[in-house]
Amino acid sequence: MSTKLSIILGLILFSVSPFSGDCRTLSGKHDHNSSSLYGFNSQDTMRFGSVSSSTSNDCGFSSKEQDPAKDHTRESVKLHLRRREIKQERKRTAHSVVDLQIQDLTRIQTLHARFKKSKKQTNERVKKKITSDISLVGAPEASPGKLIATLESGMTLGSGEYFMDVLVGTPPKHFQLILDTGSDLNWLQCLPCYDCFHQNGAFYDPKTSTSFKNITCNDPRCSLISSPDPPVQCKSDNQSCPYFYWYGDRSNTTGDFAVETFTVNLTTTEGGSSEYKLENMMFGCGHWNRGLFSGASGLLGLGRGPLSFSSQLQSLYGHSFSYCLVDRNSDTNVSSKLIFGEDKDLLNHTNLNFTSFVNGKENSVETFYYIQIKSILVGGEALDIPEETWNISSDGAGGTIIDSGTTLSYFADPAFEIIKNKFAEKMEENYPVFRDFPVLDPCFNVSGIEENNIHLPELGIAFADGAVWNFPAENSFIWLSEDLVCLAILGTPKSTFSIIGNYQQQNFHILYDTKRSRLGFTPTKCADI
Repeated sequence: MSTKLSIILGLILFSVSPFSGDCRTLSGKHDHNSSSLYGFNSQDTMRFGSVSSSTSNDCGFSSKEQDPAKDHTRESVKLHLRRREIKQERKRTAHSVVDLQIQDLTRIQTLHARFKKSKKQTNERVKKKITSDISLVGAPEASPGKLIATLESGMTLGSGEYFMDVLVGTPPKHFQLILDTGSDLNWLQCLPCYDCFHQNGAFYDPKTSTSFKNITCNDPRCSLISSPDPPVQCKSDNQSCPYFYWYGDRSNTTGDFAVETFTVNLTTTEGGSSEYKLENMMFGCGHWNRGLFSGASGLLGLGRGPLSFSSQLQSLYGHSFSYCLVDRNSDTNVSSKLIFGEDKDLLNHTNLNFTSFVNGKENSVETFYYIQIKSILVGGEALDIPEETWNISSDGAGGTIIDSGTTLSYFADPAFEIIKNKFAEKMEENYPVFRDFPVLDPCFNVSGIEENNIHLPELGIAFADGAVWNFPAENSFIWLSEDLVCLAILGTPKSTFSIIGNYQQQNFHILYDTKRSRLGFTPTKCADI
């Protein structure tokens, strides 16, 4: 093992501890620190610094909700996710892996804290059906075509998220938002920014947009958002609807719930491209924001709740969306894809498999996409893990979610110990175990062996309904140097849920079908879509 790697490990060993660091500010209801589908692409790279102390005060945002009842048969919307790769070949440094793990652990802590708070809010809040008046302006009435945006990997910024370029307001201005299936609320840092993290580029200024509208505190849509604690008393009909979300250690966003126009690019069935406006999109205008973000102006939620970007688009594009993330070693000019609406090519794919989302759990969180694991396979061998390990408990803890905002995959103990021990058992006959890396475990010394001659066992997940998701070895291992390869899976406490992160999702076309309550997946060369 190289001396350089040893020095790096010595420098970082003291800094890595589970759930260390500040939690990221999450949109709506979610801790944002993830990595997997990461943030959407934006042309202006931004690096967020640490956040100053946040103050909760009444803010005035207004928002509205959309009606998912309308299900029109329309052309799908395709968003391009262009990846920005780390400038260092395919091998990762110890520093970058530590950064990603800290981000992931922070996110898991935030998601878990959000789960506990959401459970309480679900019991307290009366669900109301509210009709959305979102509209697509300028598109052909019968066929809006394909929506195109750019998703860019945040790996150059040390982030596992994907970023999406969006144009917000009238006249439209460019912002970069993190794409996240683990949260609902779409939000931006807004002026006046009383306590905000650093971003590269101007903050959103509602005063410069003619299409910005606050949702008032008397508006029924105000009940969809979490209010400050204690609640701000509604004293007038024109008072804005304030929101406050706090999840995890010092992670929060506070502001006004509002509606705004988002401008997108549409590709018509004839191949032409034009800009169209999505009017009356609900979002949060955050005046107090705290957390760790790697180059974003805010967050774009793709969760199951009514406030997410995908839910608000249901009246236009139906109840499904899909994405296909190119692998981390692909050419930087190759883009990943995000598609809203039914993708006929995907639905007709011969290797498309489906597993059902877990529904109807009284104490589960409506934002998350839960799936039910039955068993884990390592090198084709089913492991002896009790099935109840994967169940959601009576108090809502546990279970497994698929999340684009978390980079690696995490399995709750004791399942993780069994999984990593089986990988070590199948590997150590040929490759010595390297035990000095403080983050990933197990790692293996493969020095002196040609890469093409290195054989790594594959991971598989068998679901309760019979579906099986098999991952190639490159989706389950991370190379830290020419001589060191590590399992890209980590453990979490039994009381938290397991997570399938975006590292494992690369080069799979993944479909979220909320109407039929199912997750679809098929191996795909995403660069070819």
